Amino acid sequence: MLSGSDAPGAGEKPRETAGPALRGGYAPPVGFDGLIFTVLLYGTLALAVWAFADALTRPAAAYVAAGKLTKPAWAAITGLAALIIYWQGPMSFLGLPAVIGAIVYLVDVRPAVRGLRRGNSW
Repeated sequence: MLSGSDAPGAGEKPRETAGPALRGGYAPPVGFDGLIFTVLLYGTLALAVWAFADALTRPAAAYVAAGKLTKPAWAAITGLAALIIYWQGPMSFLGLPAVIGAIVYLVDVRPAVRGLRRGNSW
């Protein structure tokens, strides 16, 4: 029988595991690559949150008048985009379509809905 000091692995330090990762599964920013991924993560998250907030503030009738999807549909698309980017990051399988959804809202839907005024024009 082996004693505690003769056992294999006795006296060895336990292996260290990787440190905590940032949101989106990225490693902590180390060097230029880490900085780029961190800026990309928070930049796309801000973009998606902006699109979601804008989709919520526009009147529902403006979406129909502009010939776009309804307000609840765009609120769901942009809201899910923000959550997916927050949980998985923009460079994941679902993250890229989420970024594209937020960009489509800001580039196509927002100008069309924003151009319509509320109420009477006179």
